[in-house]
Amino acid sequence: MSTAIDPSFWRGRRVWLTGHTGFKGSWLALWLLELGAQVSGVGLEPDSDPHLFSQLRLADRLDHHIADIRDPQALQALAAAAQPEVVLHLAAQPLVRRSYRDPLGTWATNVMGSLHVLEALRDLAHPCAVVMVTTDKVYANREWDFGYRENDRLGGHDPYSASKAGAELAIASWRSSFCGVAAHQTPHLAIATARAGNVIGGGDWAADRIVPDAMRALAAGEPLQVRNPVATRPWQHVLEPLGGYLLLAQRLHQHQLTAAAAPNPWADAFNFGPQLEANRPVRDLVEAMLQHWPGQWHDLSDPAAPHEAGRLHLQIDKALHQLGWQPRWPFATTIARTVGWYHAVHHGTATAEAACLDDLAAYGQASLIHPPA
Repeated sequence: MSTAIDPSFWRGRRVWLTGHTGFKGSWLALWLLELGAQVSGVGLEPDSDPHLFSQLRLADRLDHHIADIRDPQALQALAAAAQPEVVLHLAAQPLVRRSYRDPLGTWATNVMGSLHVLEALRDLAHPCAVVMVTTDKVYANREWDFGYRENDRLGGHDPYSASKAGAELAIASWRSSFCGVAAHQTPHLAIATARAGNVIGGGDWAADRIVPDAMRALAAGEPLQVRNPVATRPWQHVLEPLGGYLLLAQRLHQHQLTAAAAPNPWADAFNFGPQLEANRPVRDLVEAMLQHWPGQWHDLSDPAAPHEAGRLHLQIDKALHQLGWQPRWPFATTIARTVGWYHAVHHGTATAEAACLDDLAAYGQASLIHPPA
């Protein structure tokens, strides 16, 4: 079986994308549209200024709906209208520090919101592949030097991490309970979860994230304020996990069409992270960014700040051996493409859309859309 994304699979495919107005969702919507998919999106109003969704003019290019995944009635109606063949669930409350300010909202969105999405799909009468996106922070963090595998213990110290671990448990329970041929089950859904590392790339304008905070500071000629320079994260370009989600969804759906009666081997959890060399401290990330856009940075470490994991690293062997997926861009390329995007857009040498399409051409055409040479 080919390990590449198949454009013919996606051409004309009905895709329901939650969180389509966010950073990752906007990138994924653009990629799906470039592949020829029919995209229906549900998400909140973008909460940054600027925001990538508007920069890419996506509201004019897909079936665009503003709704909250905490509203099950709204999701039921939207799913019934979309009749999706593929669902990519990205909608979430994704920020650790915000989860300390709004723990109940974080749990309601990330756990119950995910279940609302699945419940909205129960009445579908045709095969549908569902990829539910969580995070690398679902694992009970033991500050290990080695990476976490999909069968390692789930957990979470902060409300965000714990809510995503809770979502993984809830999704697995829903799949075990309601996917099948019994009277209370549906044979049409194949559900997987995807756990990605720290995603960076052009067009992230969210507050309280290291890259957009750094780009705003550099554009204003101000020093970067870095709150945790020694924390280690698996840095990867946004296109890396998105390609993994597309490939996983493709696998899920193809199995549903050809062997629906047999257990779907792709209906499971998969890690999508970078190669080992891209697991770097925040300090390395900052200093690498400053090589492409010179500036200064300050260490604002605060021992009294809310807890955040110090070391995170994912093992990606399962995605490699079962899906044939692997990251394509090393750390240096990821940083160069990310900073280059912001620099070009800030200085007016490229529009956001042109910069995104350039990244897609550089990444997708050389790797996932066509098999590597």
